[in-house]
Amino acid sequence: MDVFLVVAPVFGTNCTIVAPGSRDAVPDGVPRPCVIVDAGAGVVPGVVALVREHGLSPTAVLATHGHADHTWDAAELCDLYGVPLWIHAADAYRLADPLGTIEHGTPADGPLTSGPLALALAAGGARREDYREPGEVRTFGSGGGSGASVVPGPGGGSTADPRVRLDLGGVLVDALHAPGHTQGSTLYLPLGAGDEHGTSGPARDGQAAGVVLAGDVLFAGSVGRTDLPGGDGETMQRTLRDVVGQLDEALQVVPGHGPLTTVGRERRTNPYLRGL
Repeated sequence: MDVFLVVAPVFGTNCTIVAPGSRDAVPDGVPRPCVIVDAGAGVVPGVVALVREHGLSPTAVLATHGHADHTWDAAELCDLYGVPLWIHAADAYRLADPLGTIEHGTPADGPLTSGPLALALAAGGARREDYREPGEVRTFGSGGGSGASVVPGPGGGSTADPRVRLDLGGVLVDALHAPGHTQGSTLYLPLGAGDEHGTSGPARDGQAAGVVLAGDVLFAGSVGRTDLPGGDGETMQRTLRDVVGQLDEALQVVPGHGPLTTVGRERRTNPYLRGL
């Protein structure tokens, strides 16, 4: 499995491209399917360059949650590659109002002039009038969803096991509902070739057989904030205990911002995971 990062110029959002299998296993001239996760503001040029360089063919864009710094360029990438955006049903409403649903006091029709995210987007050249909601949005999880491409995963996505397996044009991804930062925050575990559980060893030299795309749930040494609209501290504690706490320690963690880490390292050193 190949994992590539494009760091957004606004808030340093980690946009991740995941392609299962190996390029060497694909005949020359045949594109390899991939998915793009967390299309933050300004990532389009870097994503396009990596897709072209490695002979990839995006089959979907995914969002770990609906905050603007993780979805700003999603519509452009979806249009460019003719693919849908996937997001948990509980966060889909945020796509219509990317700033009003994250920052208190930022009206949906107002200028990009208030709040740290609004100011950072404006400084990066992002204008509210340039933002577009993706034309095709597919959801999973509670609150509805377009389940044509959803394959029941272990536990069928029940409350006891929040895992839903998505078949995204041949790229299999397990989606684990992990609320707390937002109502629909999700961990994504891409599955490598022949890997039913997504729990093989950590990444090495740009390749990974076991990786979790954690969005703003888990960072190196920290966790996502819960004081924004839709956040909840008690819910985050349950997510850290019951979802993050059940992940394989060998998994490489790609957080929504900042350096990569591993589940095992965070269990040993992250103060927010102690005692859970």
